[in-house]
Amino acid sequence: MTLLEALQRDVLVGDGANGTCLADRGFTKQPYDLANLLAPDLVREVHQAYFEAGADFVETNTYQSNRLRLGEGVDVHALNLAGARLAREAAPHDRLVLGAIGPAGKPMEPIGHLTKQEVADAVREQARALAEGGVDGFILETYTDLGELRVAVEAVHEVSDLPIIVSKAYIEDGEMLAEGLPMRCTREMSEFGVVAVGANCIVGPQRMLDLVRQVVESTSLPVLAFPTPGLPQLVKGQVTYDTAPEYFAKASLRLVEEGAKIIGGCCGTTPEHIRQLRALLDQAKVKSKPRAKVAIVASERAPLPTTEASELAQKLRHGKFVTAVEMDVPRGLNLDRLLAGARALKIAGADVINISDGARARLRMNPAAVSSLIQNRVGIEVTMHFACRDRNLLAIQSDLLGSHALGLRNILAVTGDPANIGDYPSATSVFDIDAIGLCRILSRFNEGIDLAGYSVGVRCGFTVACAYNPLALDPAGELDRLKRKVEAGASVVYTQPVFDHAVAEEVAKTCADLKVPVLVGVLPLRSQRHAEFMHNEVPGIEIPDWLRQRIAGAPDDASALEVGIEEAQALARTIRQSAQGLYLMPPFGSHSIAERVMAAL
Repeated sequence: MTLLEALQRDVLVGDGANGTCLADRGFTKQPYDLANLLAPDLVREVHQAYFEAGADFVETNTYQSNRLRLGEGVDVHALNLAGARLAREAAPHDRLVLGAIGPAGKPMEPIGHLTKQEVADAVREQARALAEGGVDGFILETYTDLGELRVAVEAVHEVSDLPIIVSKAYIEDGEMLAEGLPMRCTREMSEFGVVAVGANCIVGPQRMLDLVRQVVESTSLPVLAFPTPGLPQLVKGQVTYDTAPEYFAKASLRLVEEGAKIIGGCCGTTPEHIRQLRALLDQAKVKSKPRAKVAIVASERAPLPTTEASELAQKLRHGKFVTAVEMDVPRGLNLDRLLAGARALKIAGADVINISDGARARLRMNPAAVSSLIQNRVGIEVTMHFACRDRNLLAIQSDLLGSHALGLRNILAVTGDPANIGDYPSATSVFDIDAIGLCRILSRFNEGIDLAGYSVGVRCGFTVACAYNPLALDPAGELDRLKRKVEAGASVVYTQPVFDHAVAEEVAKTCADLKVPVLVGVLPLRSQRHAEFMHNEVPGIEIPDWLRQRIAGAPDDASALEVGIEEAQALARTIRQSAQGLYLMPPFGSHSIAERVMAAL
């Protein structure tokens, strides 16, 4: 029996979770896929248990078996080949084996670091081994990014003619359902050249009911529904589910009634859940409701309200030369000096204050709190730096929405310095995405949606800023990253400090070619020691020999500071003629030094 023949049945019953059962049998090493090589008897035993429970097919224990998740040191081909063969050995002659392929585990471009080529290569490698092991088809499941799913399906098609089932993970949410997101996603998935589509994971059978209704209405293909038993909980560090198999089975019957043709379970389900489901299906002889003719009609979406652009964006749009000043956030809670400096800079004519996000991985107050205090107490707009180091994809989006609600509209997207160079070297860095992906997230919010496609209620008004270092060790790579940031939605550029007039003019030309305004960085030098430190110990900073010699020739530090301010003033005048703004980074966050440079304009 082939998979296509099996899909002609009224209902096709799949298995449940592999990891849950392997953990129950004592295999706790992560990922559970490693059991294919380290505990093959346990894997075979789990598959046999599902077949004995009444499953028509099982999935190979290979959901995470791609090199992008596993990294070096694991034979990916051997792991997938073993997974397919173990399932095949456990399968009776009239049952099926589907090769399970999950997402890469990291965001794909333009959000994350992974290229489409890397994702495709990993999927092709996995699919070849699974096909060699004797699978009857493939199931690509728990994807959230339809772009990645399309890349994966195309990669499988390149190496195998076996049929493919695809399934997306949805968060059941009233607003998401009201906007018809499952319908839009299903229509797109139905065009991938697959034999069935559906939803799996995250939600239980009751919450999946409305998902299935929308999926069924959106396609003529067979529909898959693989819910979890219910909501998970964390017990002694382990994610567990406490839903009775009897309830799971009864609730899953309704999924079949609503049109699901392929039914099974996801995380937390066991052979007992499938046994109860199989028994009820056989006893009740449940069949899907007759399908109405599928009408592919674009859903009507009310236009979202648009947030007014920030003052910074409006000034740049109208051609005003902008002055931004970066202020140092002190340790602890006393912000009196910072707030006083911001007031002085506002009076002196600064347009915006820049607040960093734990630069050099140093512990400082949360930049959103600092930025909000400055805007509310001083009345000057802030550009808040936002680093990818400390937050996963969920926290990044959550914090950005919170910042928008606080009135923080200017965000400078930075990847961030690794935690191990800072105050707490044992702290872990996250880096789910880099600055390019962060620009894309901000751009999506400005469209009114988050990464998963859910509405955020309004078109946000973020001014998306990005960083550029014209003196980076890899100039071509840095320029390529700048172009990708602009493509991802960056609308203004802040540069690292430059000290050469020709470099400043070249930066302005580069950004003009990209049709994006630039604020060129200027850092007044305060002493010979400061100049030598910046030139020799700070990556990406290059101070011309003539300037270092002039600073060194000053009789004392006070005179050296005067030279530094004088040269910064001259450079600011050059920037005034060629760029759209000046980005001042005064030493010690000194507002008085910044004011003297600004006075030259």
